Amino acid sequence: MKRSSTSGTTADGGAVPADGGAGGAPREPVDLLEAYRTELTGYCYRMLGSAFEAEDAVQETMVRAWRSYDRFEGRSSLRSWLYRIATHVCLDLLKGSQRRARPMDLASPSSVDTPIGTGLPETTWIGPVPDQRVLASAGDPAETAVARETVRLAFVSALQRLAPRQRAVLILREVLSWSAREVAELLDSSVASVNSALQRARATLAASGDTAADTAPQPLDDAQQALLRRYVDAFERFDMDALTALLHEDCTLSMPPYALWLRGREDLVKWLLGPGCGCEGSRLVPVAANGRAAFGQYRADGTPWAIQVIETADGRIGALQCFLDTERLFPLFGLPARYGGPPPA
Repeated sequence: MKRSSTSGTTADGGAVPADGGAGGAPREPVDLLEAYRTELTGYCYRMLGSAFEAEDAVQETMVRAWRSYDRFEGRSSLRSWLYRIATHVCLDLLKGSQRRARPMDLASPSSVDTPIGTGLPETTWIGPVPDQRVLASAGDPAETAVARETVRLAFVSALQRLAPRQRAVLILREVLSWSAREVAELLDSSVASVNSALQRARATLAASGDTAADTAPQPLDDAQQALLRRYVDAFERFDMDALTALLHEDCTLSMPPYALWLRGREDLVKWLLGPGCGCEGSRLVPVAANGRAAFGQYRADGTPWAIQVIETADGRIGALQCFLDTERLFPLFGLPARYGGPPPA
């Protein structure tokens, strides 16, 4: 797997020069640190499974780095030093915490008649993250594709099955393409220990059935874009015949914070016509989350209802992942508190 995007680094992964480059003016420490915020947020999100916890972890990393910057002696690159701090921040946050998951990781699919139940705490769930918070805006297309694939909700959920240090090893080695020696230095460990942890992590992910492919998907092609346009049209018109034609036969619907989830397009349509009938008249505003197409869903009265993250499969809609914590998520995605057309660019 190739190295993912590394905004703020030189071509060989080293630190940004303090003088800003050839002939440039010296850069302030805060600017040097901030150059790494996006990639560090992506790393912490993969570690923690929460956009909010990832941003808190990166902020703590920046604070610690700022306070210690005058003692940074350059024995490693600035990037390596920041990842060392971020890793220890994440490992501290993960002590004693339960692993985050998706509804399908916790139980078998429900039926349309199953009571929706009581919502579980936010700490139960893998949450969505806006692409712009974790993916570099420019870079090598192959690296960008790898980065997109490794923030996919299913893959982030699979990472949570790993012990925290194994998780860090696998992300650093397989997602960011660090050498075993570099990871050993970061973790104050040995190369043999890192290689052993990586082997165990790979085995666990293989058993989970969800690993990031070496050949990651490219940005949406014309056919996928057309599929999404047809989906928006069918959903907003609440045309169940048109929607059924777009859904994969094994399409899933999940709705954190509720544990209930459904599988199969027949059950999805029954849900929308029954318990989910309040979705009629909704409007969908496009956003981008977890390397996938996504939408902010507003009810007919203009109130926020969900962030939908869409997975496609075999030319159809394969998963509708709907996150209902709109009070926190809509501001995170830059969406207005009431529907009034697309958000400003």
